[in-house]
Amino acid sequence: MAQARPIPKSRRGDVIQNNVTGERAIVLVGSEDSPDGKTVGFLGVRPGGAVVGEHIHPSITEHFRVVSGRLCVRINGAEAILGPGDEATIPPGVPHDWWNAGDAEAQVVVEIDPGRRFEIMLSTLVGLATDGLTNEKGLPHLLQLAVIGDEFADVIEFVEPPRTVQRVMFAILAPIGRALGYRPWYERYLRPFAHVEVIPELMALVDEPLRVAA
Repeated sequence: MAQARPIPKSRRGDVIQNNVTGERAIVLVGSEDSPDGKTVGFLGVRPGGAVVGEHIHPSITEHFRVVSGRLCVRINGAEAILGPGDEATIPPGVPHDWWNAGDAEAQVVVEIDPGRRFEIMLSTLVGLATDGLTNEKGLPHLLQLAVIGDEFADVIEFVEPPRTVQRVMFAILAPIGRALGYRPWYERYLRPFAHVEVIPELMALVDEPLRVAA
């Protein structure tokens, strides 16, 4: 019997690009490089670009540090504008949202801890968006969303509809989606959009202990 192929891991220099939500990230520390499970990316968000919607990460801590531009974050209902040098940490279970609040690209260093399952989910959503299989906010249609949401409930849950409603809905719809051939992730989407050499100036944005270990 053939063995299942391992799920590809991200590595330094991988490029992830979502033309629907306006995000482009260069991986600075990927899951292949990481000594402790954290991943780090250098994120560029075009004017008007935003994440897919207000959400929580049940088991993930997310940390932002703005390098240039202006990023508006809503954390647990409170909004703030972050400029160069400003930072924000979102602990597990805290509702949050963010978007580019300026007229120029916002450049942000984002640290995800732990990052492995997050990167699989993110690459899947980006791949679906690239193939035109999402709406204007980057969300796939209901059956595909149910399969992803059911699999990655430990990674992300949206604030609306209420999480109890989402869980019931996904529990009902996910088996139907799987039976119709939808999957929580697709190997073709786990390959990077491109790969670049990471210049020292970008690596210098990574906290030293993680940079040295990676």
